[in-house]
Amino acid sequence: MLSSPPAPTGAGFCRRRAFLIGSARLLLGAGGASLCGLPAAAATRLDFDELYAKVTVLGLTFSDKVKSLNGREVTMRGFMAPPLKAEANFFVLTEIPMSICPFCSSDSDWPDNIVVVYLDRAQTFVQANAPIDVTGRLEVGSWTDPQTGFVSLLRLVGAAFRAV
Repeated sequence: MLSSPPAPTGAGFCRRRAFLIGSARLLLGAGGASLCGLPAAAATRLDFDELYAKVTVLGLTFSDKVKSLNGREVTMRGFMAPPLKAEANFFVLTEIPMSICPFCSSDSDWPDNIVVVYLDRAQTFVQANAPIDVTGRLEVGSWTDPQTGFVSLLRLVGAAFRAV
């Protein structure tokens, strides 16, 4: 009689398995229960109207929610602004569909209803009028992209998107 080899066990196996399955769920937009006793890391939903506490002539003030989520995984729903080229590793997520790219010359001109999204790899983009969900790590504060010179106040990095 033939027997099956024993199933892999141990904390290292569970961590690798949880990471791989969790990564697949993130890319597919699915939620997840805990695996191997490890808690599932769910991204926090963040809406455009939660980004800033104040919008005045002196500038934008980040909301307490945005400050608390700095460096954490968030999911935002919006629209992809028309990209500068058909395939790239970044785009602008907007609250409403736009017909032109909304990048501005400085962070003092930064609109309060856009977020820059940096993907792990270059991708072909979706139509600007199709709603999408984007999940990535939130970065808060003024930053200038060294490759493009674009300035942003808020970014989602290591992000993935899917049509809704």
